[in-house]
Amino acid sequence: MSTAKEQLVVAQRKRIGGVAVAVLLVSAVGGCAGWGGGGGGAGGADAVNVLMVNNPQMVDLQKLTADNFTKQTGIKVNYTVLPENDVRDKISQEFSSQAGQYDVASLSNFEIPIYATSKWIAPLSDYIAKDPSFNQDDVLKPMTQSLTGADGKIYGEPFYGESSFLMYRKDVLAAKGIEMPAKPTWQQVADIAAKVDNAQPGMRGICLRGQPGWGQLFAPLTTVVNTFGGTWFTDDWKAQVNAPEFTEATKFYVDLVRAHGELGAPQAGFTECLNNLVQGNVAMWYDATSAAGSLEAPNSPVKGKIGYALAPVVKTDSSGWLYTWSWSIQEASKKKDNAWKFISWASSKQYEELVGQKLGWSRVPAGKRASTYANPEYLKEAAAFAQPTKQAIETADPTNPGVQKRPAIGIQFIDIPEFPDLGTQVSQDVSSAIAGRMSVDKALKRGQTLADDVADRYRSREAK
Repeated sequence: MSTAKEQLVVAQRKRIGGVAVAVLLVSAVGGCAGWGGGGGGAGGADAVNVLMVNNPQMVDLQKLTADNFTKQTGIKVNYTVLPENDVRDKISQEFSSQAGQYDVASLSNFEIPIYATSKWIAPLSDYIAKDPSFNQDDVLKPMTQSLTGADGKIYGEPFYGESSFLMYRKDVLAAKGIEMPAKPTWQQVADIAAKVDNAQPGMRGICLRGQPGWGQLFAPLTTVVNTFGGTWFTDDWKAQVNAPEFTEATKFYVDLVRAHGELGAPQAGFTECLNNLVQGNVAMWYDATSAAGSLEAPNSPVKGKIGYALAPVVKTDSSGWLYTWSWSIQEASKKKDNAWKFISWASSKQYEELVGQKLGWSRVPAGKRASTYANPEYLKEAAAFAQPTKQAIETADPTNPGVQKRPAIGIQFIDIPEFPDLGTQVSQDVSSAIAGRMSVDKALKRGQTLADDVADRYRSREAK
C-alpha cells in the first residue's frame, strides 16, 4: 500500500483472539466515488477483470488461462498487469472508491486484513464452505491466518507464499570443519560468519539486506527484532523503537553486516544478495524461502551446494517471516460467483499440477498447500529446499511473532496502514548506520519520534 497517496479518515481497533486490526477508510488521489458505488466492470457477463502484479508466476498464469480455465468454464479473464508499486497504487485507488471495474486483485497479507475491515473486499468463507473440492484444510495454516479478517472470515486465497530461512554454502562450512545447526541462534550465525569470512578469495561471511525500505531492510531486520525480544509497539500502543531490545537487535544486525557482510551493503536488497550467493561472493544469506528456486535452478553455479536452516532465533521458538501474494474479490463486483471460480482455480492443487506438467515443476507457485510438499514430482525438482520451506512457513506465527502481545497482526511488518511510511523512514537511517554515516542510537531515536506520532494517534482514537 502506498500511504503517500492516501489520507487516513478514520481508524479504530477491533480485537479477535487478542489481535488488533486497524480499520481505515481512505480517499484516493483521483477522488472517492463513495462506498458501494460502481458498476459491474467491463468485458461481458461471462468475463472477470483481474488486476495483478507482474511477477513471473502471474505471467505463467496468463499463459495458461485461456486454454484451461476459460475452456473449462466459459469465463473469459481480462488481465491488467502492472509492476508492484504501480499495482499497489492502482488497487488502492480502485478498491477504496469501490468503482467495481475490477473483480479480482492480487493483494498481499499486509493489505488483506486492512481492506477486509474497511469492507473493500468480500468474504470468501461462504464460497469455501460450498466448494469442498477447493480443500481449505490443505492451505497451510499460517497462510489462512494471515488472510483472515477481524471478523474471523477468510478474505483471500494464496497464489504462492514464502517464509524466510538461512541459506549457506555447505562446502565452504565443511572445509572449515563447521556444522550448521538445524535451528541456529543468531550468535551462532555471527560466529560462523566470522570463521568463513574470506574462506575463498573475495568471499564475505554473510549477506543481509541494507537497502532502505519497509519491505527491504526491515523485512529481515524486524524478524531479528522480534526474536531479540523487541517490538515496534506494545499492545497498548507504546512505541518501542529505541527500547533496549529493539536497539540490541539493530546493533547486532548492523555490526554483523558491517563486520562480515557483503560489499555495498547499504544498497543491497533481495536481488543483490541473491546474486552475491549465486556468484560465490558470500557464504551465507538470511532471506526469503522463494530464493531457493533460483539457487537450485539447472543453470545455477551453486546448485547442490546450498544448505537450508530455519531462521535464526534468540528468545523465540521461530522467527521466519510470512508473505503471500493472494487473490481477493472487490466488494463492489457484480460477478462474485465467477470471480470465486477464477480464484478457486488459480489457487488450487490442480493448477499447481497443470503448471508442473506444462511449464515444469520448478515454476509451480508453491508455499501455500501441504499437498505440494507431498507431491513426488515436485519433490524431485525441489528436494533440497521443499521441506525446509514448508517447515519455515508452518512455524511462522503472524498472530504471535515475539515475546509480547502486539496491537496488530504481522511478523516482518505491523499490519497498520501507517507502517509502510514509518518503516521506510526508519530504514533510511538504519541503512545510514550500516554505511557508517550515523550511529544506531541516533537512527532509532529519530525512529522513536516517528513511531510515537503513530502510537499517539491510535491511543487518542481509543480514548474517544
